[in-house]
Amino acid sequence: MSYAEQIKQYVLDEFLPGVGPEELEDDYDLRANGVIDSLGLLRVVTWLESTFEIPMEEVEIVEQDFTSITSISRFAELHSASGSSGADYLGKAA
Repeated sequence: MSYAEQIKQYVLDEFLPGVGPEELEDDYDLRANGVIDSLGLLRVVTWLESTFEIPMEEVEIVEQDFTSITSISRFAELHSASGSSGADYLGKAA
């Protein structure tokens, strides 16, 4: 299962119960449309940290990285322990 698929399923399960995956576009703005508020953002960050082994204390968390399934997936791929990138936003080697 891809990052985007896992993240979409998490968002559906936690924030949009009863909505099917086909009903949630990957570029739908979750923040602007009230799906994920500030408390929800903390839940997403905590879930990403444990699911994808992202060292959140070492990366910059920017609201724009959490607006859609696409942006969250990009963030996870960039910062996960198994991701393809070797650097975080602060320019440090992973």
